[in-house]
Amino acid sequence: MKHIIRKQSFSIQTLILKIVIIWAIAAFVIYPNVNLMIGMFYKNGQFSTEVFSKVFSSARAMKSLVNSFILAFTLVVTVNIVGTLSVLLTEYWDIKGAKVLKLAYMSSLIYGGVVLVSGYKYVYGANGLLTKLLLMIVPGMNPNWFVGYGAVVFVMTFSCTQNHMMFLKNAIHGLDYHTIEAAKNMGASGSRIFFKIVMPVLKPTFFAITILTFLTGLGAMSAPLIVGGDAFQTINPMIITFAKSSYSREVAAFLAILLGLATMLLLAVFSKIEKGGNYISVSKTKAKLRKQKINNPVCRLLAHAVAYVMFVIYVIPIILVIVYSFCDSLTIKTGNITMASFTAANYQKLFTSADAVKPYLVSIVYSLLAAVAAAVIAVICVRFVRAAKHKYDVFFEWGMLVPWLLPSTLIALGLTITYGERHAILFHYVMVGTLVLMLVGYTVVKLPFSYRMIKAAFFSIDDDLEEAAKCMGASTFYTMVKVILPVIFPAIMSVIILNFNGMLSDYDLSVFLYHPLFQPLGIVIKAASDESAAIDAKAMGFVYTVVLMILSSVALYFGQGNGMAAIRRFKQRRIQRKTIKELK
Repeated sequence: MKHIIRKQSFSIQTLILKIVIIWAIAAFVIYPNVNLMIGMFYKNGQFSTEVFSKVFSSARAMKSLVNSFILAFTLVVTVNIVGTLSVLLTEYWDIKGAKVLKLAYMSSLIYGGVVLVSGYKYVYGANGLLTKLLLMIVPGMNPNWFVGYGAVVFVMTFSCTQNHMMFLKNAIHGLDYHTIEAAKNMGASGSRIFFKIVMPVLKPTFFAITILTFLTGLGAMSAPLIVGGDAFQTINPMIITFAKSSYSREVAAFLAILLGLATMLLLAVFSKIEKGGNYISVSKTKAKLRKQKINNPVCRLLAHAVAYVMFVIYVIPIILVIVYSFCDSLTIKTGNITMASFTAANYQKLFTSADAVKPYLVSIVYSLLAAVAAAVIAVICVRFVRAAKHKYDVFFEWGMLVPWLLPSTLIALGLTITYGERHAILFHYVMVGTLVLMLVGYTVVKLPFSYRMIKAAFFSIDDDLEEAAKCMGASTFYTMVKVILPVIFPAIMSVIILNFNGMLSDYDLSVFLYHPLFQPLGIVIKAASDESAAIDAKAMGFVYTVVLMILSSVALYFGQGNGMAAIRRFKQRRIQRKTIKELK
C-alpha cells in the first residue's frame, strides 16, 4: 500500500488523539496480557515455575490441548468438504432448487455460536426430537448418543461453512467462462475441467479458508461446551472451568497463552507456505460463469441427493427452534407437538415483560457501541498509518492487529485478572466499571476485522481529491469529514453492521466479563440449553433465538450492501416521480 508522506504543520489535536489511542492500546490490549504472564511467573516478588507443574500434571488440561488440535485438523477436512459442496451445488453445478438450497446453506451466517449449537442440541440431544423418534424405533438405545467428539465435529462441520459461502462463492463467480468453454470445445470432460481449470484458481481462497477453519477449531468454545460432554473438552471450555477457582486460575491463564502462542505460530507457518505457493491465473478478460450441467445420470442423481440431505441437516434445527418458540411449556418438556400446543404467549412475554426483553437490550447496546467504537478507532488508526510522518506510526497498525493473534478467552481473561484483581474497586464494587470493561472487551476483539476492512476501503480514495482540498486551504479535520469519510462511508457502515451482527449472541467474552444484573443474550441462551434449565427459560431461549436470527438477517442484508442499494434505488425513484410531477 502506498503511504502518503507529507510535511504537515504541527497539530496539537492530532498529537492528543495519538496519545489517547496509544494509551488505549497499551492499557487494554498489551498491558493485560503482559500482566497475565507476569502474574503467572512472579509470585510475592519471586520468579516461579509452579504453573508448569500444575498444567503438565493435570490430565484434564493436557487432554484438552490434544483434543483442540485433533478437532482443528478434523475440521480442516470436514468443513472444507461440506463448505465446498455447498458452494458448488448452488453456484457451479446446475442443481434443481438451487436458490432454496442456498438459503439453507447460508443459515450459518445468521445462526452461529452458542445459538446454533443449542439448536442442534434441541434436535439431537437427549430430549431432542430426533432422539425421541429413534427411541421409538430402538427403545434400548442410549438417549445421550449425541455427545463427545463426533457430536462436536458434526455441529461444527455444518456451522463453520460461512467462510465458504462468502469467500469461495465470490471466487467461483470470478471464474472465466471463456476458458471453461474453450476447454469443452477441445473435448475436455467436466471432471477434467473442474480439477485442471477451476481448482487451481480457487486454491488461494481454499488456503485462506483452511487457515480460518483450523484456527476456529483450535479455539472452539460453544460446541465442546454444550455437546462435548466430559469425554471431549477443548482448551477454551477448560479455561472457563479453571478460571472459576482462584487456585487454578493461573492454569487457565497458561492454557490461554498456549493457545495464543499456537495461533501465532500457525499463522506464521501458514503465511510462509502460502507465499511459497504456485497459483495459476486463468485469464485477464472474464465472462460471467454459467452453471455446468452434470451429464452423467448417476453423478447427477448423487449430487441432488447430497444437496438435499445437506439441506435437511441445515434446516431441521432452524425449523424446530421456530416451532418450539410458539409452543407451550408442556410441549417443550414432552416433545409431543399437537395443534393445541401452539401459543403466542412466549412472544407476548418478550415484548411485555421487562425481564424478558432486558437481555436483548443489553446485547443490542453493547454490540452497537462496540461496533461503532471499533470502526471509529480503526478509521483513525488507518488514517495515521496512511498519512504516516515517521516510521513509528506503524505502531498503530500493530496495535490493531495484535488482537487477531490472541484468542478471545485470553483477551477476556487478561482484562478480568488485570482489572479485576489489581483494580478490584473498579471491577467488582462499581457496576459502571464492570459494564465499561465488557464494552472494552467487545471492542478489542473487533479491532482486527474493522482495521483490515477499512484499510482496504482507503484504497478507493483518490489522493488527488485530498491534495485538492489541502490546496484550497481545508483543514485536516474538514478534509477527513468532507472528502475522505463520504468515499468510505459504505464500507464503514458494512463494518459496523457486521460487527454488530457478530457480537449479538457472543458467549466467549461475555462469560468472563458480564455483570449478573446485565446478562447478554449469549449467556441467557446458553443457560436455557442446559438440562437443568427451567421450562419457561427454555421456552424463552427459543424465542430469543428466533428474534436473534431475524435481527442477524436484517443486519446481514444491509451489511452486504444489498439493503443500502435498495434504499438508494427507492430514493432515486421517489426523486424521479417528484420531478415528473413537477414537469407536468
